[in-house]
Amino acid sequence: MLKITVHREPDRIRLKLEGDLAGLWVSEVEDSWRATRGDRPLYLDLTGVEHIDRAGRYLLGLLHCSGAHLIASGISTTELVRTLKDQWPSRAAAPNEPER
Repeated sequence: MLKITVHREPDRIRLKLEGDLAGLWVSEVEDSWRATRGDRPLYLDLTGVEHIDRAGRYLLGLLHCSGAHLIASGISTTELVRTLKDQWPSRAAAPNEPER
């Protein structure tokens, strides 16, 4: 089960996820992302996520590449986000220059 809360803030859109980013819930997150796309940056709050499967990791990589900011806590989620940032280049980073 996954709870998705959309926070429309003046300078960003924040999707807060709570539960498991796995199975059918991955497409729900993708649908929420597509519905909120606009001129404000996306922040994906993963602090309430308990489990991420392969499809969830892939979606997070795609979202990171598209410029989304991934917010994590906990050892495993923080390490996953670090790995994704290393393996999936962000469009926000200049070529041959690491993202900050």
